[in-house]
Amino acid sequence: MADSLNDESGVEDKKKEEMKVGQGLESDEVRRRKVASADSADDEPAAAPVDPAVAQSIGQGTDQSPGILQRLLAPLPPRWQNWVVRGIMSIVMIVIFSVIVYLGPLAMVVLILIIQMMCFYEIINIGYVVYKSQDLPWFRTLSWFFLFTSNYFFFGESMIDQFRILLQRDQFLQPLLTYHRFISFCLYCGGIVGFVVSLVKKHYLQQFTLFGWTHMALLVLVTSSHFMIRNVFNGVIWLLLPSSMIICNDIMAYMFGFFFGKTPLIKLSPKKTWEGFIGGGLSTILFSVLLSHFLIQFDFFVCPLEYDEVSDAVSMNCVRHWIFERSTFHIPVVGKLLFLSSIPWYPFYWHSIIMATFASFVGPFGGFFASGFKRAFKIKDFGDLIPGHGGMTDRFDCQIIMGTFVYVYFQTFIM
Repeated sequence: MADSLNDESGVEDKKKEEMKVGQGLESDEVRRRKVASADSADDEPAAAPVDPAVAQSIGQGTDQSPGILQRLLAPLPPRWQNWVVRGIMSIVMIVIFSVIVYLGPLAMVVLILIIQMMCFYEIINIGYVVYKSQDLPWFRTLSWFFLFTSNYFFFGESMIDQFRILLQRDQFLQPLLTYHRFISFCLYCGGIVGFVVSLVKKHYLQQFTLFGWTHMALLVLVTSSHFMIRNVFNGVIWLLLPSSMIICNDIMAYMFGFFFGKTPLIKLSPKKTWEGFIGGGLSTILFSVLLSHFLIQFDFFVCPLEYDEVSDAVSMNCVRHWIFERSTFHIPVVGKLLFLSSIPWYPFYWHSIIMATFASFVGPFGGFFASGFKRAFKIKDFGDLIPGHGGMTDRFDCQIIMGTFVYVYFQTFIM
């Protein structure tokens, strides 16, 4: 009798628990079981949110599209709807980027800073949403203050190194140049003081967690954007070409994966396939040589941005670096078999191929890193800014590691 009552009681408890799950009121045990199950499932979509409230607050844009497109694409299967939306938005972004490049290097610098701030907002917003119930004081204010301080230091360093002579002529800027690093340090100390003053006894752990969160975001975003700005100053080609490689690799990997993908590449991103990875990589290497050949024909792309004392203006006229000068490449034994002993060649092609190889086979791991970050919080996208793509960070995660690589490569092998 007692066993029967216990069985009935167990069944009722199970039903109650199932009702709670159906209403989104999961117990801690149920949530732990779901997370464990998700981590062990090979076919688990990396983007499946456990907490819909968090996903809704952050905004998920991969599966969203403007209303007019939704109506026009309604007859198509969801898979093709997403393909069309991604394609349209990709074309729009490429056109905007082309216009920015046409406007010149300073416009590109402004674009880098805008993208950096938007990515920072998305990353900080995730932390804010996760800990919103704690009502942490000054979190967003301090985060943006630290971003301002970091940009003041790094951007100031870049401008001083590149245009010191020009900036020293302005009496207002002279003390800012002389005491730039000390001012930067004082600003950072002010942020530390503000953080300590804002500490609340019952929220110490959360506040220090978010303090570290902010600084990791600064480390990744501000330093990489600083390197990208330096790449622009070294010559537009050192930003335009690597960025185009990432764009090409992203598009071609998606295309190859969409039409031919069968073999999963990595568990963090189940939709990524070996077919897309390899097809995108080979396409990017070929694309890099073709685009390089076009870009190196123009001084606008290959000359660094410098202050010219003779013309008393910022100039992009230069004596070309030898890697941009045409030469002859003598083909070894294989070439003789093809009755082709030599071909016209630019040494920059070798550097282009190396950068393309990095963009194809290492760059995507910046995206996989971002996928792991999103998976940790059970969200699909960093935001919903770009229909079919997600947030700004979703589109520029690979650009972060690529821009850093190009800067290090340039300083090591080109300078």
